[in-house]
Amino acid sequence: MVALSDLPQKLTPEAYLAWEEKQLERYEYIDGNIYAMTGGSIGHNRIALNLYRALFPHLESRGCDTFVSDVKVQDLKSKRYFYPDLVITCDADDLSSNKFVSHPTVIVEVLSPSTSSYDKDLKLKYYRQIESLREYVLIHSEQQYVELFQKQTEKIWGYSAYSEGIFELASVEFSCAFSMLYNKVIFDD
Repeated sequence: MVALSDLPQKLTPEAYLAWEEKQLERYEYIDGNIYAMTGGSIGHNRIALNLYRALFPHLESRGCDTFVSDVKVQDLKSKRYFYPDLVITCDADDLSSNKFVSHPTVIVEVLSPSTSSYDKDLKLKYYRQIESLREYVLIHSEQQYVELFQKQTEKIWGYSAYSEGIFELASVEFSCAFSMLYNKVIFDD
């Protein structure tokens, strides 16, 4: 993620939304600053799509939906806007929205070398402030490894890490085998 230096001042959320609507690329908005979204690798894309394919039929029967990278998540409280790699929502307002997901249940980021530390640190901090969020998933793209943060109470989040077998998203009663998640993903030596 790259900050845009050619903008003279911080933007209001409304100015950002009006500006971004005219852009060809996607940009996140955090506390008045705009950040360009970087592209992902083939492995990164495969992981996100493998998870999406596994989630879609499971969520459809539960009245939930899942979206990949081009759908914006709006943090209503802080007026931040994000483009996670995958987001799940079960909220009726989100399911009828044509603009944003404002009540995510699960957010997934597929880690790449250029975004890994940001996704693990600042995004974790920002996402945990979204009231509806129950789980934040970090999926590594250069090794088979999944990190899962689960909301326990308003201020306490649990942590689990997986390197094989199956990982579970309790908030949507979903489990996924590593063989499905990393199907056709080629790791560099």
